[in-house]
Amino acid sequence: MSVPVLKTVTRTQGNNTALKNGVVAPHGVKLEFVEVPVLVQAFRRMVRSLEFDVCEMALTTFLCAREHGVRFTALPIFLVRAFHHNAILHNVKANAVQNPAELEGKRVGVNRGYTVTTGVWARSILQDEYGVDLSKVTWVLSGDEHVEAYRPPSNVVSLPAGTTMEEQLASGELAAAIGLTTDDPDVQPLIPNALEAGLSAFRSRGHYPINHLVAVRDEILAAHPEVAVAIFNAFTESRDIYLGQLRSGTLDNPDKMDKLYARLLQMDADPLPYGIAPNRKVLEELLEHAKTQKILTKTTNIESVFAPATLELCA
Repeated sequence: MSVPVLKTVTRTQGNNTALKNGVVAPHGVKLEFVEVPVLVQAFRRMVRSLEFDVCEMALTTFLCAREHGVRFTALPIFLVRAFHHNAILHNVKANAVQNPAELEGKRVGVNRGYTVTTGVWARSILQDEYGVDLSKVTWVLSGDEHVEAYRPPSNVVSLPAGTTMEEQLASGELAAAIGLTTDDPDVQPLIPNALEAGLSAFRSRGHYPINHLVAVRDEILAAHPEVAVAIFNAFTESRDIYLGQLRSGTLDNPDKMDKLYARLLQMDADPLPYGIAPNRKVLEELLEHAKTQKILTKTTNIESVFAPATLELCA
């Protein structure tokens, strides 16, 4: 009997390299990888037309799309994690604000859409660590939402036509911006020593944000329920090869994410745990903030969004 061939998108990164280059192969299923140079475009194509069978997805985009009826289900394969204290930026010459507590009553830019996962985590930091009332900030978007049916709260607006976030930061029209990528030396993290602040939050309250998971079309899982475990196991095997390289120091040309994961290993922490159980606390944290920030309107049970066959898997 022929095995299912699944059109799959996942950005090549350390933990899935062995899977993408064929060193690891899932049992009983073939993943046919499609390259989408700008990964966020794959997110959009997946939530709007279910173009792929298996797709790496931003966590909040996935949850928002599910609430709006998109027929796909998650696997607890958490491919990308990061601390987001360094995502909140300001222009040091504009002197609009000097610390996060001053953001109330101000306009703060958000790269792309309000539901972008980095934005959700960054706003959670402002609320939980600095006491910022998020409803008293005007959030200014540079783009639109992947999930077309989503409508943001009333304190979310679009960037004025013909302007950029960098220009608005420099002029002081924006007090800060989240998730902006820029080479401007005047644009710096608003939170000093941002990485150490993230690691401190990890040590003190287990704050270790998940950004991406893996989603599979419901039609595929209905026809081939066995593929959920097969894909989970294959991604896990690939990740284990990568973690071995990090532990031994044999990874070629490590990037900033590789270095972060290596540092967590040095702290005797697991930088890439897969499965619901070791990630329940951070998943609950994200769900709470997504609802508080009016991205989700309903209370979401964690188990309800993951494939039933994967609920007890842990790696």
